[in-house]
Amino acid sequence: MRELIVNTFLTLDGVMQAPGGPGEDESGGFTHGGWSVNYWDEEMGQVMGDAMSSRFDLLLGRKTYDIFAAYWPRAMDQPGAKPLNDATKYVASRSQPTLEWSKSVLIEGDAAEGIDALKREDGPELQVHASGNLIQTLIRHALVDRYRLWLFPLVIGSGKRLFSDGTIPSALKLVESKVSTTGVVIGTYEPAGEIVTGSFALD
Repeated sequence: MRELIVNTFLTLDGVMQAPGGPGEDESGGFTHGGWSVNYWDEEMGQVMGDAMSSRFDLLLGRKTYDIFAAYWPRAMDQPGAKPLNDATKYVASRSQPTLEWSKSVLIEGDAAEGIDALKREDGPELQVHASGNLIQTLIRHALVDRYRLWLFPLVIGSGKRLFSDGTIPSALKLVESKVSTTGVVIGTYEPAGEIVTGSFALD
């Protein structure tokens, strides 16, 4: 059984859209692309390196695949390039795209069923980077085993959110956390079942 891990940069108000650059994803009129760049420090690079230090495969939505495929094969001198290029890339797409990045595999048929089957195979962990629409499918079908969430100290107000309308209510357990020198809170969470409610009301 393979673990499926979502890796996501978030603003304090939950936006995950276009953290890496102005042209990354302008859908919906989004104008704040690149909001994560000025917060990067050495510790964040170390955490990212640790996450990529063991063998993994990638699980990507079509838009994120296109962004990664256009960048990483040409950026071999960048940290993280080799493990990303070496990984098998499983791509969820409603169309039949041409996948030119090496070791790319299209998930045929229903995405949730295909990913569930992938998880049941023997192999390295499956890492999801960005891929907002795909993540919504994974959440709806309870396919996420762990979240690595990087919470940046800014708010944007609008944009694609990780936990959007329609997210199934559930509890999460914090299993690891670090804070960068720039105030980015890096937390690892695991699903922890249903929400348990209570009351502070006096008897």
